[in-house]
Amino acid sequence: MRSKYLPYLLLLPAVAYLLFFIGYPLIQALNLAFFSNGHLSAANIHRAVGNPTFLNALKYTIALGAVIIPVQIVLALILALIMIRTFKGKGLVLYALIIPLTISDVAGGLIWYTMLSDAGFLNKLLLHIGIISQPIHFFGYQYRDMEFLAIVMEEVWRATAIVFVIILAGLQMISKEYLEAADVFGASYWTKMRRIVIPMLKPSIQSALIIRTLFAMQIFGAVWMLAGRDIPVLAGEGFYQLTFIKDYGVAAIYALTIAALSIVLGALYVKFLKAEYLEVRT
Repeated sequence: MRSKYLPYLLLLPAVAYLLFFIGYPLIQALNLAFFSNGHLSAANIHRAVGNPTFLNALKYTIALGAVIIPVQIVLALILALIMIRTFKGKGLVLYALIIPLTISDVAGGLIWYTMLSDAGFLNKLLLHIGIISQPIHFFGYQYRDMEFLAIVMEEVWRATAIVFVIILAGLQMISKEYLEAADVFGASYWTKMRRIVIPMLKPSIQSALIIRTLFAMQIFGAVWMLAGRDIPVLAGEGFYQLTFIKDYGVAAIYALTIAALSIVLGALYVKFLKAEYLEVRT
């Protein structure tokens, strides 16, 4: 009898955590977004969607994710393929690659703001070696494209490490026997990558994409440090509606939009990035 209920008892803390920290806030967000004075209402939706800032925030959030995530996946894969090899100083290089993972998005934003400002390190360096004759302006409403680029650079620098760690772990789990067998049959490096490595990395790439997308849809700290509301994002505008405007219903709409985007993209990753060798065929 005791062993019969033991699995459920072990799952109980996790279920309680999910109900309290995810289930309850989700119910509260739905209540704030779709109910007014105890009655179902679409007023918050109309107020949120009717504001041009909402569509801009949606556009910029998706655009940042569409640029940052593919760059991080490709860069992490290249770094992982390099780090899977044995070479002198590998431990030091690995440590250097992972350091940005310990830095918060706000701190990362401040670091890059200092580096990219008119009197920052990058402009001073380029001026000193004669590549430019006047500072490159990265910040300001009229330089929103440069602010966008600054955010991309900061996020790629700071958050590629988590994707790199996941893909490196996946590479280390691929048996060398597969690659040795391919060598016997004369397969080229790119053939092995296309036919063996990438297909067997699909579960790791899928996990990395899901985790990174969740964070990308919630991007906030770095954007506010580098661009403020020049580049609106869903999380930032939700924060603004909650703390400055005190419109809790609209803030809940922003939060639910982030959740919906994350769920849809996560479902697409699960559907289209299945590893063939893990599928059960009947």
